[in-house]
Amino acid sequence: MVVKPSKAERKIAYDAKLCRLLDEYNQILIVAADNVGSNQLQNIRQGLRDHSIVLMGKNTMMKRTIRLHAERTRNDHLLHLVPLLRGNVGMIFTKGDLKEVSDEVSKYKVAAPARVGLVAPIDVIVPPGNTGLDPSQTSFFQVLNIPTKINKGTVEIITPVELVKKGERVGSSESALLSKLAIKPFSYGLIVQSVYENGCVFSPQVLDLTEDDIAVMFCNGLSMVAALAMTIDYPTIAAAPHMFINGYRNVLSVAVATEYSFSQAEKVKEFLKDPVKFVTAIAPAAAAAAPAADAKAEEKKKEEPEEDSDEDMGFSLFD
Repeated sequence: MVVKPSKAERKIAYDAKLCRLLDEYNQILIVAADNVGSNQLQNIRQGLRDHSIVLMGKNTMMKRTIRLHAERTRNDHLLHLVPLLRGNVGMIFTKGDLKEVSDEVSKYKVAAPARVGLVAPIDVIVPPGNTGLDPSQTSFFQVLNIPTKINKGTVEIITPVELVKKGERVGSSESALLSKLAIKPFSYGLIVQSVYENGCVFSPQVLDLTEDDIAVMFCNGLSMVAALAMTIDYPTIAAAPHMFINGYRNVLSVAVATEYSFSQAEKVKEFLKDPVKFVTAIAPAAAAAAPAADAKAEEKKKEEPEEDSDEDMGFSLFD
């Protein structure tokens, strides 16, 4: 006969497991587990078994273990996890790619009916069409102000209706109607709330950033730094190229307006004295671009189908 461990023994085993995971893993996803059933959680554990471990438990027990372990190991970074353990949450310890693990977790969602008293996570819209219900069920639609008509002995919804708004609680009438229509508007699963990595905590939205997004953000920040530096005349690496160019333009303007000259200004002065040189400078480039433009126009002309003539139609005007 297998002897079940006592409550104290289970707490000791849980404490040891959590401490071991904190030492072994430096990447943790804090996930909300509202309305997630045991079977669904078991499927998630199986899907992440190769690279991640899902750990659920009481918040007070997890907080106590983390505080004691941080004090014992002198790793104060672990204390950043304590404020995150609020509500019905759990932790996913992983050594894999955080983005891939987060995407894998989001796949395990189960459709659920709109039970009475639930707070709607999304807007619930009843689509138009035949409901298959007999005319005696029209009272449900009248209570909810849903326009209907009788078509071939069944109730038909005329226009789409927003039945429940996001953030509102589902009423008994709404729940009964959605149940009769066999509509399961909600889906529940583990939702990543925060990400812990090497002592840093950040939003899961950061995982959706691509290299292009980071490059755009970096360029925007660089342009703001350059603009600020140029405005206050403070030299920075970002503003240095623009400052050198502006300085060169100022010196060049002085050289053109006065007798002062230098090697780079001589060519500009020659162009200003003899404007014909502008034409001679542009002509070779235009001549080189002309054959390419003609070839492109010829190719486009070949691609366009020729218009059919009267002779191709097989008859004349007087036939």
